[in-house]
Amino acid sequence: MADNQLQVLNALDVAKTQWYHFTAIVIAGMGFFTDAYDLFCISLVTKLLGRIYYHEEGSLKPGSLPPNVAAATNGVAFCGTLAGQLFFGWLGDKLGRKKVYGMTLMIMVLCSVASGLSFSDKPKSVMATLCFFRFWLGFGIGGDYPLSATIMSEYANKKTRGAFISAVFAMQGFGIMAGGIFAIVISSIFDAQFPAPAYSEDALGSTVPQADFVWRIILMFGAIPASMTYYSRSKMPETARYTALVAKDATKAASDMSRVLQVEIEPEQILEEISTDKSKSFSLFSKQFMKRHGLHLLGTTSTWFLLDIAFYSQNLFQKDIFSAIGWIPPAQTMNAVQEVFKIARAQTLIALCSTVPGYWFTVVFIDVIGRFAIQLMGFFFMTVFMFALAIPYNHWTHKDNRIGFVIMYSLTFFFANFGPNATTFVVPAEIFPARFRSTCHGISAASGKLGAMVGAFGFLYLAQSPDKNKTDAGYPPGIGVRNSLLVLGVINFLGILFTFLVPESKGKSLEEMSGENENNEQNNNDSRAVEMV
Repeated sequence: MADNQLQVLNALDVAKTQWYHFTAIVIAGMGFFTDAYDLFCISLVTKLLGRIYYHEEGSLKPGSLPPNVAAATNGVAFCGTLAGQLFFGWLGDKLGRKKVYGMTLMIMVLCSVASGLSFSDKPKSVMATLCFFRFWLGFGIGGDYPLSATIMSEYANKKTRGAFISAVFAMQGFGIMAGGIFAIVISSIFDAQFPAPAYSEDALGSTVPQADFVWRIILMFGAIPASMTYYSRSKMPETARYTALVAKDATKAASDMSRVLQVEIEPEQILEEISTDKSKSFSLFSKQFMKRHGLHLLGTTSTWFLLDIAFYSQNLFQKDIFSAIGWIPPAQTMNAVQEVFKIARAQTLIALCSTVPGYWFTVVFIDVIGRFAIQLMGFFFMTVFMFALAIPYNHWTHKDNRIGFVIMYSLTFFFANFGPNATTFVVPAEIFPARFRSTCHGISAASGKLGAMVGAFGFLYLAQSPDKNKTDAGYPPGIGVRNSLLVLGVINFLGILFTFLVPESKGKSLEEMSGENENNEQNNNDSRAVEMV
């Protein structure tokens, strides 16, 4: 650490774990809890939307969303998230983390409510308004990524910083699980109050009129956890690193952190040297920035992009897995509300068995074995399991071997979460200078969401059977599931290679990682040399 580092920053780096650390985790984590709830709850109700608004008289199967409508409904929030990550990431560096933090939360609250109020009873109108509000919901969610990560990294001490940031991200697992549990409760209540026959018995009667309230309530519930943390966010002081290094107000930084840490911190004059150091005044994407941080940014964007392709493509196999192990029976054997219950139960079990444990393994081990090792290990095992699923794919399709397929699939998901899904979120918040930290995290996260779109929708088309007679309704022929798994295995292997562009930040201060101390250290050494002469 530099000898002349501001005392307030040094105090943050060496501070023992205190109550304010846990408060910050809860405040930022509740945002991610809401993000996950809002992003993933749509998958619980898309089947119900198809039954309500796209029922076809005389069809042997319940109504379903057309491919283009399904893609828009599921994907429009990703588009909004990508835009929000870029915009609010940039704004967080321009206006400050705190000022922007409340904006994202209010957008999420308003648009969660508005999503459930999508008007009209005509399919096109309902889907159009739903997609409109979910885009802006995603826009608010996108802002939460760079801001939560940056705020937590700038509040944390260097010894447990990785655990704190990944604990915020791990709240996603609880958000996904909460969405499933809430959907189970709501669907159980409605199924008990408004019983209906299975689709095979009475196609029209299997979807009661009250089912239209089910999806609206599930979507609107996301506003509650977000609104509960708005007051707490408004009371959080600006991070000392932004105040001192970007806003250039060391006195206020010392005052804010003295109150938070409950210790006396004296403001220092060294900030004048930092402010006037021309070597640190380079702009984003300038030649000097690219020389110092270009490869790091390439590393964080490429690994997040590749990870999310593989991570979000998992929805290709869920329907086969759930059906194989009996979690979701054929749609025509259930009524509309019962189908919501079965899907929600399956999602909750997946979250409980693999998603949540994977996240919290990362929290426990990230400051022990480091970010680089966890990310490399995660990509390695994801590659191994993808190829293990793909090469003998015909073997796994036999009914007797389906349990092995489920285990392999679960392990792939586990090592995504105890691996790059967490580390790609943590590292961009640690390795860039304070004045670009939120922006660079937003760019990295947006790259990830671009990968999510490729994974969720590109592979939905790509994984279709090459035989046009065996494709899902409305889809053109693709390369098949086996070849898609091989492609995903290659993508995960590329993730291993690009991980080598990302530096290890375990146990180092943010200023040490970003190089914000280097020139001041050199100046100190030069002055000492002059004194000796």
